[in-house]
Amino acid sequence: MRCYTSCILLFAAVFFYSCRETGAAATDQGKQTEATKKEPLRIGMVTGLKPEKIAYYKALHANTWEGVLKKIKECNIRNYSIYFKKIENKYYLFSYFEYIGDNYELDMKKMTSDSVTQRWWRETDPCQQPLPDAAAAGEIWSSMDEVFHTE
Repeated sequence: MRCYTSCILLFAAVFFYSCRETGAAATDQGKQTEATKKEPLRIGMVTGLKPEKIAYYKALHANTWEGVLKKIKECNIRNYSIYFKKIENKYYLFSYFEYIGDNYELDMKKMTSDSVTQRWWRETDPCQQPLPDAAAAGEIWSSMDEVFHTE
């Protein structure tokens, strides 16, 4: 009986000690994992929208092609949103997305070489009115600087 009780006490002590160590290690590991998680690259852009193309542009995005959505995900883009705003009789689009990959330039090259995405852009680009800086660079969307972010 004494051996049985000693074994139980020994087991309990080992169990308690290992749980305490595992708990501490798990907590430290959790902190380490949390601390070393890579922040997504947050990207905001703006462009104009031609007044005569507003309804068509909205209709396109109400039924975004499945191939376009698939390519966006394959290229490590998440939380992609486009907003619409009228300012002083001009129309603007603001886009926001988060890039979670490791090679932004390579993923953007994959996206630009995708035939479905190219067809999509042939539909959407004529709707948009680039701002002067984008137009000068042969682009549609102008990059924006992040001023504030909180989670």
